[in-house]
Amino acid sequence: DPNKDTEWNDILRKKGILPPKENLEEQERAKEEEQLAILQKSLVKTYEDMTLEELEENEDEFNEEDEKAIEMYRQQRLAEMKAAQMKNIFGEVLEISGKDYIQEVTKAGKGIWVVLHLYKQGIPLCALINQHMSGLARKFRDVKFIKAISTTCIPNYPDKNLPTIFVYLEGDIKAQFIGPLVFGGMNLTRDELEWKISESGAIKTDLEENPRKQIQDQLMSSIRACVPGSGESDSEDD
Repeated sequence: DPNKDTEWNDILRKKGILPPKENLEEQERAKEEEQLAILQKSLVKTYEDMTLEELEENEDEFNEEDEKAIEMYRQQRLAEMKAAQMKNIFGEVLEISGKDYIQEVTKAGKGIWVVLHLYKQGIPLCALINQHMSGLARKFRDVKFIKAISTTCIPNYPDKNLPTIFVYLEGDIKAQFIGPLVFGGMNLTRDELEWKISESGAIKTDLEENPRKQIQDQLMSSIRACVPGSGESDSEDD
């Protein structure tokens, strides 16, 4: 044991093989203090680790300086909780009629984006968009996705304009997509619809580029592959 006071250890210390006894004692003391600090940390919760309820229960145990920091921390936690609740406020597509429009769209709330799909039963592309919107509503839970049969919101709205999507912020129209050609027909994917709505600012997509562009690039590549190049024609003539 290098910590024992033996003649052999004294010889080893003089040779520099063992550290001086004072250094060993300091190392032992530092190790004990470190273990004690770890133990205390495991037994005592700091206010950063406490829930709001635990802060109230232990309020008498903090000094004045702690109380100021705790109040700031409490306000921060409340703001974080409120922000989290706002992000999970919706999550599904709401069906409305004309009488609900003012309440659900115009009075949706400050900072709330609303995506309204006007549709009609029996139109396949409308059904496809309703399906895609259900997935987007689950993904972007802070955005209000709603749908309505077109004529219940706008009397005599022409079927040729369906599907129609309006994007609102605090009652103001920020974007509109009207008619089947805008959506690219029945080949429309959920990612393409997500990208289209994201261009209005209503949602923050994690897509890096327009999915439709990838399809267009693939189509152009296929067309080029089928059309003989000018260089090939020249070589055949030679």
